[in-house]
Amino acid sequence: MFNFTKSRTRSNRPSSLGGMDFVDPVKKSGLVRKIIFATSLVALCITIIKFSPSLSSPSPFSSHEAGITHVLVTGGAGYIGSHAALRLLKDSHRVTIVDNLSRGNLGAIKVLQNLFPEPGRLQFIYADLGDPKAVNKIFSENAFDAVMHFAAVAYVGESTLDPLKYYHNITSNTLLVLEAMAAHNVNTLIYSSTCATYGEPDKMPITEETPQHPINPYGTAKKMAEDIILDFHKNSDMAVMILRYFNVIGSDPEGRLGEAPRPELREHGRISAACFDAARGITDGLKVRGTDYKTADGTCIRDYIDVTDLVDAHVKALAKAQPGEVGIYNVGTGHGRSVKEFVEACKRATGVSVKVEYLPRRPGDYAEVFSDPSKILRELNWTAKYTDLEKSLRVAWRWQKLHHNGYGNH
Repeated sequence: MFNFTKSRTRSNRPSSLGGMDFVDPVKKSGLVRKIIFATSLVALCITIIKFSPSLSSPSPFSSHEAGITHVLVTGGAGYIGSHAALRLLKDSHRVTIVDNLSRGNLGAIKVLQNLFPEPGRLQFIYADLGDPKAVNKIFSENAFDAVMHFAAVAYVGESTLDPLKYYHNITSNTLLVLEAMAAHNVNTLIYSSTCATYGEPDKMPITEETPQHPINPYGTAKKMAEDIILDFHKNSDMAVMILRYFNVIGSDPEGRLGEAPRPELREHGRISAACFDAARGITDGLKVRGTDYKTADGTCIRDYIDVTDLVDAHVKALAKAQPGEVGIYNVGTGHGRSVKEFVEACKRATGVSVKVEYLPRRPGDYAEVFSDPSKILRELNWTAKYTDLEKSLRVAWRWQKLHHNGYGNH
């Protein structure tokens, strides 16, 4: 115990002189010591209370709450993931974003934080899903109800140049996420897959029963991840939805989010980003790879799906996910458009006569891919609404013009 008592001694010094009072130096120093000690003790108590798990109020993210679905969005700083997080937050879900920012943008996170600043709505965790300890820590400290797994490198051309990166980032990381979900009793998974798992089918359109024969490491890595999920599910009650989507375009209609790929990845990126770079003068022109495919105009045919429609499919999949069940769905418009058609639509949307250079085929590409979306319409009541290609590009172009440096220097 601390003893605050102190013996007193008499002073022979007069206590006043000429109407002026003098404080005994011994008494003054003792009082100062007491004040300092008391202040230190109060500060120590505040620190203990602040950092004590038993005394501090628990984080709203660490416990389940009736009526609120807490969704982990991996890759939520990326193009598609950030749009999905925005929709989930608008729908009053609780959202945790995990991203290592290797492809995502911190600026997108800041936009979401500014839109939804209320406590318990949104948290961002900077972490790499390839780190097992980090993944386990995230799951042990948060009470997730569902996972939307977007995080992945996603460029066909890059995958042919660096396949091991794709197998690590897509297949291995999905395994780690699945293991953490199982260990921490998180029983709903919405998995972001791709039409690249089908490869180059003999028949069009592509249905969910079309054989999967991927022809590039990106598609192969995604199919391997699907196989792991399906094998695990055979002895699990987890609710699983696998969405195989086609070529994503567009941006938030209200202009809050957009596509901002890394400059060093421009040659591997989406055709929409390449077209916008050319229209803004960032690149000399648009490079179209492959004009000798067996299509009407010789260029590839793709099914372009607006990101707003894509996110809506994820939300509907989350709502319809059932324990012990697996749903596999194509997410597309059901209509194929050639690359030349796309380029002309981009020219009209931007108002810029983009210079086009035609080059040989890119390794790993396929001639024609478009979906049959009848299953997702029948079972999830989902259909694409933003099917005007030029209009989707116009919306995306509006964001691009207002964000010359993407999300800035974030």
